[in-house]
Amino acid sequence: MRILRNLIIISVLLVSVTVQASGVDELVRIKQNYARMLVPSGKDPFGLLSILSSIQPETEISDQVVVELHQRYPFDLKKVETYLSSFTEAGTWPDINYDDKKRSGWEPKIHAERILELVKLYNSDQTSYYRSSEVEAVIHKALNYWFTAKPVCLNWWYNQIGIPKTLGTVFILFEKQLTPVEKQNAITVMENAKFGMTGQNKVWLAGNVMMRALLQNDYELVKMARDTIASEIVTGGTEGIKDDWCFHQHGAQQQFGNYGLSFVSGMSFFSGLFSGTSLAFDDKQLSILSTLIDKGYRWVIWKGMMDVNALGRQLFHHAPVHKALSLAFAASELGGGESDECMAVATALLRDNYPALTVNVLTGHKHFWQSDYTIHRRPSWMASIKMASDRIIGTEMMNGDNMKGYYMADGATYIYKDGKEYLDIFPLWDWRKLPGVTAFEDNAPMPLIKSYQPRNKGTFVGAVSDEKQGMTVMELDRAGVKAHKAWVCTDDFILCLGAGIQADSNLVVTTSIEQCHKNGELLSWENTRWNVVNTKQSAKGKEQRYFHNNTGYIVWGNTHEVVAETAERTGSWYDVMQMYHPEETHGEVTAIYLTHGVAPKQGTYQYLILPGMGKENVAAFNVSDIRILRNDATVQAVYSEGNTTCWVAAYQPVQLTVSTDLILNIQTPGIYMIRKNESGRYVINYADPTQQRNVAELELNHKKVRLSLPEGKEKGKTTSIVG
Repeated sequence: MRILRNLIIISVLLVSVTVQASGVDELVRIKQNYARMLVPSGKDPFGLLSILSSIQPETEISDQVVVELHQRYPFDLKKVETYLSSFTEAGTWPDINYDDKKRSGWEPKIHAERILELVKLYNSDQTSYYRSSEVEAVIHKALNYWFTAKPVCLNWWYNQIGIPKTLGTVFILFEKQLTPVEKQNAITVMENAKFGMTGQNKVWLAGNVMMRALLQNDYELVKMARDTIASEIVTGGTEGIKDDWCFHQHGAQQQFGNYGLSFVSGMSFFSGLFSGTSLAFDDKQLSILSTLIDKGYRWVIWKGMMDVNALGRQLFHHAPVHKALSLAFAASELGGGESDECMAVATALLRDNYPALTVNVLTGHKHFWQSDYTIHRRPSWMASIKMASDRIIGTEMMNGDNMKGYYMADGATYIYKDGKEYLDIFPLWDWRKLPGVTAFEDNAPMPLIKSYQPRNKGTFVGAVSDEKQGMTVMELDRAGVKAHKAWVCTDDFILCLGAGIQADSNLVVTTSIEQCHKNGELLSWENTRWNVVNTKQSAKGKEQRYFHNNTGYIVWGNTHEVVAETAERTGSWYDVMQMYHPEETHGEVTAIYLTHGVAPKQGTYQYLILPGMGKENVAAFNVSDIRILRNDATVQAVYSEGNTTCWVAAYQPVQLTVSTDLILNIQTPGIYMIRKNESGRYVINYADPTQQRNVAELELNHKKVRLSLPEGKEKGKTTSIVG
């Protein structure tokens, strides 16, 4: 018996030793992966580094994703020489403000980023000089300054996430050169990050804990951190990846370009970091991540630019370019090149954008139903609409970011052809006239947003779609303005309707049609010919047609004033994003907008946007093919002869006569798309915008949702319901 017991003990000890040995091997592999992934090798299989190198680097950076994108630039040895020559005996750089109090773009972080750049160069094969004792001495002294001075930012994010994330990478790449005292100081820095929070913040913190665990050679803590990271690769949570393949953070708020992009980039990095170990992401996890890119991110990138409506509060200089390229890198590296599904999605994304195709392959209509966000893509143009509701937070302002974006989710509508229509326009915008927005006209400072709560009181916000075309609707009840706004997106045009516009102020109310960079002349159709609008032109009570940048605009059936103008404007990036230095920038802006007067009671509007259409076709476009059946606070309904489709936003039960053989008797409020299929039967697509549920999940009550046909018509042609 004693012999048997001893054999059992020996077996347990052997298993323990084997597990420990395996853990040690995996820690070594993960550290090797860190060096392989972060130290430039010069390889560029997808040509993305070449694209990055063609873009002028930013000099003021706050966005973590852009910081990490810039770390991919080939080494600028002249810049590195200035780091070495200007470095002081105190272990600092004279061009950094170490007393900076900003909450965004905190300057002491540059100290940490320069250390990382030197360490990566030290570990590279660039030249033996940078592995010299002189460079190593600079790194040690720069680290000692941080360990001694212990800089602290007023924004918790830098202390717990940003700095540990940057310096943690330094510590791992430079681990063999760290003295015992330095290593303990490094662990102390990393202890600022602890498990907790939600969404991408949770992932960032866990990633920092993992780096500390690697320094401590603690395999179990590494595994715990990995499992915490992987726990966010799920759908349907309160935050994170939503069922509509959007990403939420800070409550029910679309965060594609901010936290969501950091999530995708981080998960792509971790998928490579853990490859070749037992901690590698499984096929299901990689499938969720690749689907997020395919069904989410691919839709919001147009010709290498991220949609302005997807940027969130991060309205940085060149943000659409940097964020799209960061996504491209993340997609190309997801799964470490070992997943066919990930590679197929990456190939599709890169094909769409790098180089951008003349004709877009990804076409269709997509409404992110949990996010109040619509994308409509055609072969040569894209449109996006961003809204908010009593369920969805439209936008946020914090840490000096997005100081003018109060109206960014009140129906902002952007039209893209070459993708540069709004690139870096933020300092030049009249922020109360964002395209598509109905708001007060005022020169007073923009109101500030101070909480993560829904601010639009409107409930009736959503869209119906057959995945090719669709109707998006927003009940606006916010900041003293009420309106029913609708967008009908078809193959050829976007019809914009407004009704029930009312306000509680003595300020003029406007609806903006367009506000973009001037690109060619703004033309107005008068007396059977196009005339140049040189400065500012206004008209009232008649049909107006405009043409600018290969897009037509037709305003008709209105009694209010239409204003079109082109003007030189001056602004400052600091006024939008306070991490920037207050310097003026200039540019020409083209704008078209409607004025509804002071305190309108039941104002309306109707206008067409014709993207990618030549001016001859704009002049000849027959608006009578678009029949506005009703446009009021009860129902917004339109029938398109060309599409043989009827779109209805019914806010109350209503009966409509569409034609002699089609009468709609709608008793259930909602959004309807009604058309005939090839067999001549009517097909209805229906959505309930008051519920945050996918259209496909709705069970329709046929007794309440019905078509009523005149006597003598074949009842059998009514109706095929499509969810």
